[in-house]
Amino acid sequence: MADINTFLHTLATCLPGFLIGVVFHEYAHAYVATKFGDDTPERYGRLTLNPASHADIMGTIIFPIGLMVFGMTPFGWAKPVPVNPARFKKYRMGSFWVAFAGPGANIIISILCSFLFVLITLKVPASIGFKDALVQMLRYSVLINLVLAVFNLIPFPPLDGSKMVMAYLDYNAARKYEELQRFTFIFFIILWTTNIFSYLLRPIFGLSDMLTGMFYMLLS
Repeated sequence: MADINTFLHTLATCLPGFLIGVVFHEYAHAYVATKFGDDTPERYGRLTLNPASHADIMGTIIFPIGLMVFGMTPFGWAKPVPVNPARFKKYRMGSFWVAFAGPGANIIISILCSFLFVLITLKVPASIGFKDALVQMLRYSVLINLVLAVFNLIPFPPLDGSKMVMAYLDYNAARKYEELQRFTFIFFIILWTTNIFSYLLRPIFGLSDMLTGMFYMLLS
């Protein structure tokens, strides 16, 4: 278990990137659904960047704080945005892009934070007192948002990746695929208690290094 100083450090450097990631993830779902003709997210108050509208007690508060108590990087989820695909102007295209919008938002945030990380590292004088903390915050934000993107793109119900696949299945195949959701809890337990998730993290760290390396070359 982390001591109070480690906990507060993790809270200050990791929590901003996590909260920005989950809030923009859900807002992106709501925004793209609205663009495809479904006003359900707006009617339920989800077309907003207000964190309180998206927060899930367990996924956004208890679980990530619990991880930080043990000195781990926060991870979690927000309340799913309600959408009605029957309202989409183009059902298949709408279903696919609404599902991808959340992970897509996390990828964009990772790229922006990577740019800011390199910009501040190279251009802001070391004499600025909060530089180190800000650099750490941005570095964690890059990693957290890449993890959120890759995790949600796993094609296992009810993750976004499965909805992207289901958008192009016929009705019967989609319903059979959706039945896998009964095993979601078991799937997550296997993911977290074996080396499977660590294998997913390896390319994430590589992608993070590639992004920062690219911006170092551009800004140096």
